[in-house]
Amino acid sequence: MILYEYPLQERIRTYLRLEHLFIHLQQLLQRVDAIDHHFALATLFEILEVSTRADLKSDLLKDLDKQKHMLDSYRGNPAIAESVLDEVIHQLEQCFEALNNQSGKSGQSLTENDWLMGIRSRIVIPGGTCGFDLPSYHAWQHKPSQVRQAQLQTWAQTLAPLADTVHLLLKLLRDSGAPQKVIANGGQFQQSLPQGRTFLLLRLALDETMDLVPEISGNRLMVSVRLMRQGEENRLQAINEDVSFELALCA
Repeated sequence: MILYEYPLQERIRTYLRLEHLFIHLQQLLQRVDAIDHHFALATLFEILEVSTRADLKSDLLKDLDKQKHMLDSYRGNPAIAESVLDEVIHQLEQCFEALNNQSGKSGQSLTENDWLMGIRSRIVIPGGTCGFDLPSYHAWQHKPSQVRQAQLQTWAQTLAPLADTVHLLLKLLRDSGAPQKVIANGGQFQQSLPQGRTFLLLRLALDETMDLVPEISGNRLMVSVRLMRQGEENRLQAINEDVSFELALCA
């Protein structure tokens, strides 16, 4: 199955972008080649770009607090395992404390590193990090891989509270939605969303052997899915057959 996710609110869109970048960063940090470390730095700078949104830290702290209060209300429920509940609440409290204790925006210490910001200003220019443009960066890329890895891990660690918070909030959000089998009649599916409940994320699972691509749109009132098939040169073409897939709405 191929899983597709579609955010129904802007802040969830930001969380998903950050998670996507943190996953890439973690994979690149485990590699040893200089080219991989170059792209690790590029990913680090992308995370900084996304995380500079003024209200991001405030949104994350509010969502952590909201989740904690919601889970606290489950105490005493015989259908809930208290030990599991305590562990999740503890994780929420840890993330809240770590993020709240960071002064300023996430990654602020990185923006105060003149050497890193010099690379950041050049890396967006095609070929802008050539040896003749940034000789100190060229020299850094020739250092032993263990040295580069250690420095990259140190820089990435400054973003750890942000990464942990985003991963935990998205995990809890995904766990809130139960997948259901639905059918796209003639390749199209629409569903009205019930009033009084705010859905934040749509998750769609398609059998990869179908070779289909979903075009998803949605808002607080309705979600819509149109299934497409990739033809020559990967051009998408609408289908007119009935197709079943799994859909989960997470609130």
